Amino acid sequence: MNVMSGSKSAGLGADLPIFDERRPKMRMRPLKAWHHFRLLLKDKENTEEVFNIFEALPGRDLRERAERFLRTERGQALRRKEPWLPGILDDHATLRRTPKGSLAHAYCDFMESEGLSAQGLVDEFERFASKRERFDDQFNWYLNRMRDVHDMLHVLTGYGRDALGEACVLAFTYSQQPAPAHLFIGYLAGMNINRNTRRSAPVLRAVREGQKLGKACPRLCEQSISELLPLPIEDVRQRLNITPAVYYQQCHAIWRSMGIDPYDLLGKNAQAKNAAA
Repeated sequence: MNVMSGSKSAGLGADLPIFDERRPKMRMRPLKAWHHFRLLLKDKENTEEVFNIFEALPGRDLRERAERFLRTERGQALRRKEPWLPGILDDHATLRRTPKGSLAHAYCDFMESEGLSAQGLVDEFERFASKRERFDDQFNWYLNRMRDVHDMLHVLTGYGRDALGEACVLAFTYSQQPAPAHLFIGYLAGMNINRNTRRSAPVLRAVREGQKLGKACPRLCEQSISELLPLPIEDVRQRLNITPAVYYQQCHAIWRSMGIDPYDLLGKNAQAKNAAA
């Protein structure tokens, strides 16, 4: 993730610099990251805390990787073809016209069942970034795509939006777009899950497996999403070398056998129901 612009026109001008040299250098601030992680534990849906952690633990070589891609013909062609992913991803009427079994249908099913939208994540970031300086360069486009493919990674990997699923997606993403924040959140979240479930399942193995699976997959933000969406989802997984997450499924099976809901590891939903009864 890292600091990025939510503007639909960010980084799209042909005459824009690839990287605005006025951008401040990001500094590592582990104590700040720890503070915001503790706040995130209280509410895993508080995406602003995730943005704060990524700002505190940025990827050091992100600029180099982004510039390398943007200096290629393929990078510039993709920037022209797909200037704003949320507009593509939130057009469910168009996506539903693709064949059944496509990535597009699976994406729509996931987003609709979870009550999510690509623009919603943009809006959350905008609230976080509203007091920060903006920079108009092509780098913004690349950063936006890193953010906007997050939910698609859930669909492609099979990781849900439960606490372990989010941790595994972050570990997967680290191997694609390395930033210490990915592993910081992923493994600390895994340790917290272990503590709350009394080490009943191979949680850290699941997170580590996510990291390994991400290493085998080419960077999703550098792929043509509009070309992948109409394809059968299994064909897309094969093309991207995404294989099933074994330990994640094992964790869910173990917890369910113990009467634990993987999507409610702390029993908050059950407590809320009892309180309302």
